[in-house]
Amino acid sequence: MSNINRKKDALNYHAMGRPGKIAVVPTKPYNSQRDLSLAYSPGVAEPCLAIANNPEDAYKYTTKGNLVAVISNGTAVLGLGDIGAQAGKPVMEGKGLLFKIFADIDVFDIELDTKDVDEFVRIVKAMEPTFGGINLEDIKAPECFEIERRLKAEMNIPVMHDDQHGTAIISGAALINACELQEKNIADVKIVVNGAGAAAISCTAMYVAVGAKKENIVMLDSKGVIRADRENLDPTKAEWATNRDIHTLEDAVNGADVFIGLSAADVLTADMLKTMAAKPIVLAMANPNPEIAYDLAIATRDDIIMGTGRSDFPNQVNNVLGFPYIFRGALDVRATAINEAMKIAAVHAIARLAKEPVPEEVNQAYNTSNLRFGTDYVIPKPTDPRLITEVSIAVAKAAIESGVARKTIENWDLYKEELRKRLGKDDGIMRHLSAVAKNNPKRVVFAEADNYKTLRAAQIVKEEGIAIPILLGNKNKISNLIDEYAFELNDVTIIDPREESETARFNEYVENLYKKRQRRGLSKFDAKQLITNRNYYAASMVEFGDADTLISGLTRNYASTIKPALQVIGAKPGSRIAGMYMMLTEKGPLFFGDTTVNVDPTAEELADITVLIEKTVRGFNVKPRVALLSYSNFGANDGPTSIKTREAVRILHKNHPDMIVDGELQANFALNSDLLKSNFPFSTLNGEAANTLIFPNLESGNIAYKMLQEVGNAEAVGPILLGMNKPVHVLQLDSSVREIVNMVTIAVVDAQSHDKR
Repeated sequence: MSNINRKKDALNYHAMGRPGKIAVVPTKPYNSQRDLSLAYSPGVAEPCLAIANNPEDAYKYTTKGNLVAVISNGTAVLGLGDIGAQAGKPVMEGKGLLFKIFADIDVFDIELDTKDVDEFVRIVKAMEPTFGGINLEDIKAPECFEIERRLKAEMNIPVMHDDQHGTAIISGAALINACELQEKNIADVKIVVNGAGAAAISCTAMYVAVGAKKENIVMLDSKGVIRADRENLDPTKAEWATNRDIHTLEDAVNGADVFIGLSAADVLTADMLKTMAAKPIVLAMANPNPEIAYDLAIATRDDIIMGTGRSDFPNQVNNVLGFPYIFRGALDVRATAINEAMKIAAVHAIARLAKEPVPEEVNQAYNTSNLRFGTDYVIPKPTDPRLITEVSIAVAKAAIESGVARKTIENWDLYKEELRKRLGKDDGIMRHLSAVAKNNPKRVVFAEADNYKTLRAAQIVKEEGIAIPILLGNKNKISNLIDEYAFELNDVTIIDPREESETARFNEYVENLYKKRQRRGLSKFDAKQLITNRNYYAASMVEFGDADTLISGLTRNYASTIKPALQVIGAKPGSRIAGMYMMLTEKGPLFFGDTTVNVDPTAEELADITVLIEKTVRGFNVKPRVALLSYSNFGANDGPTSIKTREAVRILHKNHPDMIVDGELQANFALNSDLLKSNFPFSTLNGEAANTLIFPNLESGNIAYKMLQEVGNAEAVGPILLGMNKPVHVLQLDSSVREIVNMVTIAVVDAQSHDKR
């Protein structure tokens, strides 16, 4: 993209629609006069009086506990310098956006048109009743040190200058992990810090806090090495002055283990880099261009670990890894400060997380295949959804242990769930099912194993103890993919059905299929040919107990994938087969059926499908509340669909009186308990919204789940195949790795249920 286009796109982005990037959104109802009278006069007097009586109630009745001020005077904006408070406003709005999307923290951005330290401190201090925390931003040194020091001392809420501490925390985690990978002891490494501004001073202090030795550190500013004999040395720089006989960056990096850049582009040359010690660590964090270009550094030293501030290269030192979650943890325990213990806890939490297996959505976001702890991945990626739990919890615990928390957390597992919910969809049901699966992992045969997504999913379920994979397909292709992507699957059974044709077991599979289909036009020769097909072979493995369940459908349409299972295994005696999707929404899981199998069921068949789905939902540890949907409510219309749905409900009420089920209902009434109660108080669903929706035909069910998936930002888990004699599950065509893992989890839990039966 040209600079002209980039400039135009950036301006259009900020100007389009409503100018700016953030807005205030009401969180309470406001549609009626009663709502307004509660929100403002006269109802608002009650929380006011409560807070006047007990100031801590501000956290109960207002946004204070989840509201942070991002405050700047615009004197050190990004790489733009002193551009003024108003010109810095887009940056502060952007910071507010990051707080919200990464940690669900609300923000008011405040730009103060003053460079006077006393005035700045006075104004911010006066706003303490409004906010739960203060994020100082883009304030030049040395004033920023004095401003933060005074505000921390004079305010009773968390205050942090992110330019200083955010970079320190993230680069500190990167340094810890890089030293481990390079087999260096952090206490012994020689560190050169090029830059002496707010971030550089704070970073250097952090490195000492996590184990580096002060005597091993050399700091430089624009005048060269900061030496003890320099005249008129600023007190903040004097702390890092050296007595060594070195004067230039070239002198300093000679033999150094670590280079930390918080200065300007291209100041570290290739020749300087060559003089560094073996296995050097370079964190060149100048923006937008680092102290040495990434490609040049890698070409110069093949033993280097290189990090920058840029997202287009590995090891990005990005403050968004820290500040949202540090404030999240601090707010949630109502901390009076963000102290050193909390910052160090964040450093170690981030460092630990980089060593954990990477979620597939992170791989997808960065268009890579198998990120793992190593020279190109020493710190987590900003999109890692686990940051909110790992870092926030570490910070909250440190706040409690160090005595600055006004609120304690008794149940850390519950707090972890709450943090996950803040990011949007509540996938608690999948975590529950995953835990159930891990208690008794089953053998899952992957019928399409010569595919990257399948193998990646197989590795995840194996690593997490969810399932024991069996891989079907071309052995050479599977082995090559395992080697190419360094999957840890070399000890997993790999079977190519075409190579099994002379085995006794293969012939048993053939005989079984032939006996079942010989009166349907299938010859023995045909049966033998079909068993070489992976889906037929996989179904036969499950039928004969050589596997507990199977997963297929990634590269084939639904009909061609389910047909072998139906012919080899078939339906449970007396049962109907149906398809169900579990939709993970922001309001919790919804179960949709039938979405994949029955085209236009009769009333009796619809009742049978409902019984099958209701039982399955109960098996997921969810209390089913079932609504049979139509275009009308309780007899309002007498079209064929509404009559059929109404009759199915009659059958269910008669034969299953304990089932919580009603209909026919329009979808909005089924999902809105207040709407249902006010219009149809007789409904058996009154009290709570339905969570299990039965559609009158395949067409409506299929359309509904796909619309909710695309427009409603719901995650679809399925299709979950119900009613089979043995557990078989068919994927959506071209499912993601996450979707495959979810389906394997469902398949294992299903196999456990079959064992019990």
